[in-house]
Amino acid sequence: MTETSFPSAGRKPLLSGLLVALLVASFAVQAQGLRLNPNLNLGPNVRAERPVAVDADFIVALVNAEPITNHEVRQAMRRLEQRGGARPPADELAREVLDQLISERALLQHAQETGLRVDEASLLQAEQAVAAQNGLGLEAFRRRLSAEGIEPSAFRDDLRRQILMQRLREREVGSRVQVSEADVDDAMRARRAALSADVSVNLGHVLVQVPESVGPDRLRELEARAQQAADRVRAGEEFASVARAFSDAAEAATGGQFGLRPYSRLPELFVQAVRDLPVGGVAGPLRSPAGFHVLKVIERRDAAAANARVVQTRASHILLRPGPQLSEAQAIERLAGMRQQVQAGQASFESLAREFSQDGSASEGGDLGWSEPGMFVPEFEQVMNALRPGQLSEPVVSRFGVHLIRVAERRERELSDREQRELVRAQLREQRAESALDALVQDVRGRAYVELRDPPRP
Repeated sequence: MTETSFPSAGRKPLLSGLLVALLVASFAVQAQGLRLNPNLNLGPNVRAERPVAVDADFIVALVNAEPITNHEVRQAMRRLEQRGGARPPADELAREVLDQLISERALLQHAQETGLRVDEASLLQAEQAVAAQNGLGLEAFRRRLSAEGIEPSAFRDDLRRQILMQRLREREVGSRVQVSEADVDDAMRARRAALSADVSVNLGHVLVQVPESVGPDRLRELEARAQQAADRVRAGEEFASVARAFSDAAEAATGGQFGLRPYSRLPELFVQAVRDLPVGGVAGPLRSPAGFHVLKVIERRDAAAANARVVQTRASHILLRPGPQLSEAQAIERLAGMRQQVQAGQASFESLAREFSQDGSASEGGDLGWSEPGMFVPEFEQVMNALRPGQLSEPVVSRFGVHLIRVAERRERELSDREQRELVRAQLREQRAESALDALVQDVRGRAYVELRDPPRP
């Protein structure tokens, strides 16, 4: 049999879990359906051997003798399209979807062959959790699935596969990823070293210029003048008045301050003199070819210290999920109308959220609680971060639907040493888990027998 590769056009692989309906996403995330799922990075190109079939449905690939049909590919493509966002041309998208379905099928077979199972009790509990997070009872949730063209039995099968994949990840990847205290220590030191290079200071500066050709007596007079300026600053006199009285520098007229600058934009003489000084500390007189300098640390911003603090946002949203009964354009139009109602005082945001939002936060008036950076998907968080407290967004499209976002308030919280260590530990685990997962996918895919039939038709 002769095989040829389909081109991938250098495009990144799509997200995993393509067989799972959009509502399943809320099972693996929090109630508001905005937090990111772990993604499988699946990669090898698909191979083909025969011309395209013209039948309504046909087998496009066999994975260890288990078929994948063109209908499955098209279903997965439709679910991707419901999420919105940019997509490649249909033919290319179909090839990428098939490639991922092959890898996922191989992983599911590996999970079952090695003893992983999802019992009915676990499946029912997961289904109930999805229903609850969408603000519905189980039977009402199943009716909604049917109304949106999704068979509840197919949904349960997809959910079973999703749970099985998650358990496989936990067993094969989670157990292998170890992060020791020494690893955290090393990462913390590297982090501090990287951040320490990003310190910025605002220096007050007095320059007593020294001409190129100057005699010893005049040099002593100029040094004494610089010393007098330093003494007055150390005695607590306002720096701006000292600068105006003594400094020959250009910034003297505006109070003698440089403004915040990173160390990389300051002379090395200045950096060495003020590096260990506290805010308010004074250095000098310092001699340079230009003359005598007196420096005062007016302000210091340490990126390492700033990194130990986190800005929290309390926001609310109304979520509409596009589907067979509601297009994305219609969802945007409906939310724009709700926005006008709120701004005109004709309805409260909370009442509209309770009545219309298709999210688990609806019962709370759309309140998402306090969040920290990275908790929401980027397309949602980017808009939320740009809003001022009390401000209402325009309709925002994310992978979970269309949102109307309102920010209530913000606050800053300092991370404890323990929280910083746990944050670094989690980052290390995630990095290593991704690498381990990639290796698992490549290993399982490499051992699977894949026979490619007709190329998929979108």
